[in-house]
Amino acid sequence: MALDINIELNDSDLEHFRTLMQTAVDKAKGLPAETIIERAQALCAEMENANVPDFVAKRLVSLEMLIKAIQDEDWQMPEDERLEVLTSLAYFAEPHDLVPDNIPGLGYLDDAIMIELVIRDMSLDLEAYQAFCAYRHTETNRRGEASSVDRGAWLDAKRSELRSRLRRNKSSSTRRRLFRVM
Repeated sequence: MALDINIELNDSDLEHFRTLMQTAVDKAKGLPAETIIERAQALCAEMENANVPDFVAKRLVSLEMLIKAIQDEDWQMPEDERLEVLTSLAYFAEPHDLVPDNIPGLGYLDDAIMIELVIRDMSLDLEAYQAFCAYRHTETNRRGEASSVDRGAWLDAKRSELRSRLRRNKSSSTRRRLFRVM
């Protein structure tokens, strides 16, 4: 039998977690990007092997996607975005966190909360990366493994798609106006 527990964090609670994040960011400032990424990956691997509760596992997928995005050469992440992601991953590079991870059922609660905060801040970036991955997958299947799909090609395809949609909408709108006039 499952037990459903809802936790509501108010603004001051969230501020506490943001302060923890800022402390981790300050500690990680001297670390190379590779170290931050490696430590975040290590935490993900540790969580996957630790039989974490579902509420953590569901969020872990998003954290792993964020790590993949920063490492994906085809994605060509702009430097300001890259810095923002590294800053977000800094908490997970910090070896000591709020709740010790070895407490069964609750040890990763603080990590789940921090992942949720990071994902909320980075949700648009993650959605764009997921759309890019889907496009790359489709294009690779269509054109073959040797095809090269990068962020520029994806953006060009999105622009073309948007233009087509605008032309269709404009054409449809023009026809509706013509029928009203008649």
